[in-house]
Amino acid sequence: MNAWPLIAPGTGLMVLVFVLAWVWARRIDNYSLVDAVWAYGIGLTGCLWLVMGGGLSWKIGVAAMLLAMWSLRLGSHLQRRIRRAHPEEDARYVKLREVWQGRVATAFLGFFLAQAASVILLALPFLMIATDPDGSWSPWETAGLLACLAGIAGESLADSQMARFKLAHHGPAAVCQQGLWRYSRHPNYFFEALIWSGFYLFACGSAWGWATVHAPLAIIYLLLRVTGIPPTEAAAVLRKGDAYRRYQETTSAFIPWPPKHH
Repeated sequence: MNAWPLIAPGTGLMVLVFVLAWVWARRIDNYSLVDAVWAYGIGLTGCLWLVMGGGLSWKIGVAAMLLAMWSLRLGSHLQRRIRRAHPEEDARYVKLREVWQGRVATAFLGFFLAQAASVILLALPFLMIATDPDGSWSPWETAGLLACLAGIAGESLADSQMARFKLAHHGPAAVCQQGLWRYSRHPNYFFEALIWSGFYLFACGSAWGWATVHAPLAIIYLLLRVTGIPPTEAAAVLRKGDAYRRYQETTSAFIPWPPKHH
């Protein structure tokens, strides 16, 4: 099946979703909600394409299940975090307000629409799966399935370990070094990268799936260089000081690895 007829409804839906999200964000004066909408949006777009283009097959069903598991888990996790922090806004968006003084609303509309575009680009592996003329299962899908399941399980475990730590340690200077956080300062980001690598491997079993390598590479770049580790670490050093600097000296930033001993 030709992929082009599916791009228009997916794009139109995301433009509508993100414009409505922007209206809501303006009303509650908190633009942080875009993060949760982004996670839900990728799931919604990818599953829409799979349903519209793929018919009924094991391959389509498993791809939709993996995407829905990732999207609902991450979207709900972000939504809970944003709701608990409200009306306090994420530091990234506070910074953008300062940069965009005098044109905050219109600049954020452009930002939300850019997020809609990123959703379409990142969901493209699922468009390739949906429109593949050969619906058979191959080793690529098996590799992708295993990587995704490992990533979803690892990310869920990392998030639950951090949540338990925060319940037991109320001081802002406390540093979690329990469970997976003993081996990586950001195990949640590592497993997020593994999930996206799994999505890509799954898509490689479809015609032109290999061409969507931009999706995992973009996610890994964002995690390592832009919205993931750099702002998270900067904020942690501000809050936790020397305790976090010692953690940085002994513990891998990304890939889980036995800690160094001083």
